[in-house]
Amino acid sequence: MVNALPLFGPVGPEMLIILLVLVLLFGANKIPKLARSTGQAMGEFKKGREDIEEELQEMSDPDATTSTPSADTEPVVDEEETETETEKTN
Repeated sequence: MVNALPLFGPVGPEMLIILLVLVLLFGANKIPKLARSTGQAMGEFKKGREDIEEELQEMSDPDATTSTPSADTEPVVDEEETETETEKTN
């Protein structure tokens, strides 16, 4: 019977050897820092990828709402400003 587990990555003694080499190379204190910084980098990468995907989706979808006002809308005019302008002209 053929064992298929080693085809899917290190298990058992192989994992122990890899962990031992990591401890020897980086030291026991730096491994948590290394893991933390790797996790933060992966999070930033994921956030950046999602932002780019959103931008591409907005560009490909012409009906998507944007934060900039369209040219069809009229600007809002304050009534007090309009009254003072008409008083100046009279």
